[in-house]
Amino acid sequence: MTDQKHVQETQNEDMWRIFRIMAEFVDGFETLSKFGPCVTIFGSARTHVDHPHYKLTVETARAVSKSGFGVITGGGPGVMEAANRGAHEAGGDSIGVNIQLPFEQHPNPYIKTMLCFKHFFVRKVMFLKYTSAVIVMPGGFGTLDEMFETLTLVQTHKVGAMPLILMGKDYWSGLIEWIREKMLNETKYIDADDIPLMYITDDPEEAVRVINERLKREPVSNFVL
Repeated sequence: MTDQKHVQETQNEDMWRIFRIMAEFVDGFETLSKFGPCVTIFGSARTHVDHPHYKLTVETARAVSKSGFGVITGGGPGVMEAANRGAHEAGGDSIGVNIQLPFEQHPNPYIKTMLCFKHFFVRKVMFLKYTSAVIVMPGGFGTLDEMFETLTLVQTHKVGAMPLILMGKDYWSGLIEWIREKMLNETKYIDADDIPLMYITDDPEEAVRVINERLKREPVSNFVL
């Protein structure tokens, strides 16, 4: 009886978990579907306001907004704050997709529209479901996770061939060289066609130009999960 009771309780708990997950998806879809084309910007939450990466992010988000895109971030501090700040200062849509964590992560003050999720996987869907391009600023493990997940989805055609821009040549060049040397040339674990999926630059205006040029070849409507 004890085992049967435990099984029943687990099933009931899982059923309610499904409903909570569905509610998060519905809320996210309803909110984000109202916006026009957006660009998602990833990067470290640890980036200080005085750091060059923060300033570069503000400039990049400002250029993105002036080009007519909304900006989606993780809603927290650091690069996320800088991106929302740039969008806010340019008068564009500034969207934060925050996450509930055991330690507090306060939403930054430059968000116009905020969503908060309990589940990381729901949040990740929201980052890409309504975005036309992804810009990756310097960051840590979380940023790399978001970057490589985007690359994998594009490589496997789960999303359209959305532009993926890496900002900061000095930061990213070593990783790209390793990808070329180890993953492409030495082991053949990727194809040569996978390398151009990433574009590296230090220039916000160039990033926006690359995004617009690629979107002309593949319309925003192609980018669905």
